[in-house]
Order: sequence, then C-alpha cells, then structure tokens
Amino acid sequence: MAVGRVTESSIHSAVLNNLQRTIQKGQQIQEQLSSGKQINRPSDSPTGTVTSMELRGDKRVAQQYARNADDGMGWLNTLDSTLSSASTLVNRARDLTVQGMSGGTNDAQSRAALATEIDGIKDSLIGYANTQYLGRPVFGGTTTGEVAYDPTGAYTGDAGQTTRTVGQNSKVRVDVNGPEAFGTGDSQMFAVLQGISDSLRSGDSDALGEGLKKLDSSSDIMKNAHSDVGARYNRVEQMQLSAQDRLLSVTSQLSDVEDIDLPKTIMDMQLQQTSYQAALAAAAKVIQPSLIDYLR
Repeated sequence: MAVGRVTESSIHSAVLNNLQRTIQKGQQIQEQLSSGKQINRPSDSPTGTVTSMELRGDKRVAQQYARNADDGMGWLNTLDSTLSSASTLVNRARDLTVQGMSGGTNDAQSRAALATEIDGIKDSLIGYANTQYLGRPVFGGTTTGEVAYDPTGAYTGDAGQTTRTVGQNSKVRVDVNGPEAFGTGDSQMFAVLQGISDSLRSGDSDALGEGLKKLDSSSDIMKNAHSDVGARYNRVEQMQLSAQDRLLSVTSQLSDVEDIDLPKTIMDMQLQQTSYQAALAAAAKVIQPSLIDYLR
C-alpha cells in the first residue's frame, strides 16, 4: 500500500493556515464587541441582512406614522383650545344679549355699553378664527394665506381639508374650516353678533330676540364642530399609541437580529484567546525553529 509523503513544508502551511483561521475568528469577535452588532456586512449573515432591511423599513414606516399622529394632535389640540375659548366668549355674548332684552330697564347709554362689549367679543372671535398652527390658519382649509377671516368677518379661506396618515389605510382630518365652526349665512357668528350690536344701539327688542335665536344656532354649530374635534383627537391618539407599540416591537425584533449577546460574545472572545494560545503552543512543538532542533 502506498504511503503519502508529508513534507515539512506542508506541515508548516497547514499549521499557519489553522493559526490564520483562528486569528480571523478572533478578529471577527473583536469587531462584534467593538460595534455591538453581530452583522457588520451582508456576508456576515445574508438571511439576517434581508430580515434586518425589512425590519428597518417597518421601523421607518412606524416612525412616520407616529410623527404624523403627533403633528395631527398638535392641530387638533390647537382647535380644541381655540373652540373652548371661543365658546366662553359666545356664552358671554348671550348673557349680554339677554341683559339687553330686559324691557325698559336699560337706557340708551347702557345699551351702547353692551353693544360695545359685543363688538369687542366679535373682534376677539375673529382673532380666534385666525388662530395659526405652524404658520397656517387652522380654520382656513388649505389656504396659503395667513388668515381665515378678514377684519370684517368675511371668510377668506377655502373648503380644502388637511389630513394626516396615521396608520395603514388610515387618514384623519386634523382641521376645521371656518364655516364649519362659525357658520354661514344668517347663522354666521360674526354677522349675528354685528346684528345684535346694531339692535342694542337701536333699542329694537324684537330684533334682539331674533338675534338671540341666531346666536344659539351659531353656538350649536360651534359645539358640534368642537365635539367632532374631540372625537378625531381620540382616534389620532389611539393610532399614535398603536404606532409607538409597533415601533417598540420592531425595534426589539431588530435588536434580536443585529445586536450581539454581550455576555456570550465576551465568553466567546475569552475562549477564542485560549484556543489561540493553545494553537500557538502546539505549533511551536510541530514547527521546529531550526535545522539543529529538527535533527535532535
């Protein structure tokens, strides 16, 4: 039977190749410890790389949904606080109107004072109607202008709607245009208040009674808009929580795929160092340092 000849050169090559593989393994573990990642390049884990890319895409989508929801809640919060303040003023205007209807108890000077306060309420409400969020009037639809109403109370916005995508196939409107909150025609809040002011100055009790009915109608429109804003806020808040939960879940999954198990990796590094030292010791006995040592 033929016996293969093992040369000194082949022994040296085999030993050096084994040492090189051990060094490369140690270098890989060291890189993982330094970066904190078990995937530093696609070749480290092709399947893990694909999974990581998909999870990162899901993470970006969840982050965008959460940002959209946060922006939407900013719009709706602004609407809610503005409509709350406006409702307080409307209630005050109603009290003044009822006071002005008290037959024969108010002289012309008193009625004029009531009308002046009504005018002030109207101007304040127009200011509320021009409330902005991030430089855009929240009651102006999609207008590019800075105001939704001019100083006379005429609507200058449009009927466009501002929406935010807060989930898959889930869009929520985050604005209320002026007519939806302050009415139109005979029920337009600013026109009603102007009519009440004029009736107070003229002392027309019948007109004041009609103005009070219109004011109540306008107030109901505002309350309905306020209620709708609250319902939409709740929906956006729920979608934001859903997006945040999804983001936490995806981040955890991504960590499982990409991040190292630190205690295990440290143990692997220690074992690798021990293995390398043992390999060096074995190589020192196999590869004789000189011809004299080989001849012994």
